[in-house]
Amino acid sequence: MNIKILGLVLIAFPLSTFAGDIEAGKAKSATCAACHGANGISNVPVYPNLQGQHEGYLVSALNAYKAGQRQGGLSAVMVPQATSLSDQDIEDLAAYYSSLK
Repeated sequence: MNIKILGLVLIAFPLSTFAGDIEAGKAKSATCAACHGANGISNVPVYPNLQGQHEGYLVSALNAYKAGQRQGGLSAVMVPQATSLSDQDIEDLAAYYSSLK
């Protein structure tokens, strides 16, 4: 990750501002499970594992997809998914997946 982008991510998403609800994230994760697995571990090598991923990274990545800032790779799949999420949905999903061990 480019250092300038990392700096912007850290400014835009300070670690103490996440207020996701783990149980709400679990309830919202059914759509994600199709590619990322029911427990956040994908069975398909091209889809990343979400289990135990850092909450801030997940929030940042989903917001970048939602804003159309992440392109290439599987963004054609992720942009429409992320666009349908509210800010609270994103925080809840990030809290859920980061809580999985």
